[in-house]
Amino acid sequence: MNNMSIDQVLNQMRVLSQNNVIPEQGAAERPDFSKLLNESINQVNDLQKEASAMKVAFEQGASGVDLPEVMVAAQKASVSFEAMTEVRNKLLSAYQEVMNMQV
Repeated sequence: MNNMSIDQVLNQMRVLSQNNVIPEQGAAERPDFSKLLNESINQVNDLQKEASAMKVAFEQGASGVDLPEVMVAAQKASVSFEAMTEVRNKLLSAYQEVMNMQV
């Protein structure tokens, strides 16, 4: 597995914001971090379920399911999972840094 740069993670977050996961700038409410994180995890889960369903359909010979579509869906799921893992790692690192601070 290759290491994803922070730019790739930020690009993924921008894509999520374009899909209305993050409220627009200038909105009256501040975004709720836990809600944003939960919705992002759900989107990754949905992509993985969709890719899995497409793989099963292709293996069973369902009409209308082409190999390129299956491969693209699998790669989308993989990239989104890697991005979510990288975000988790950065959050964990930040948490550990805060916990190790001298007061």
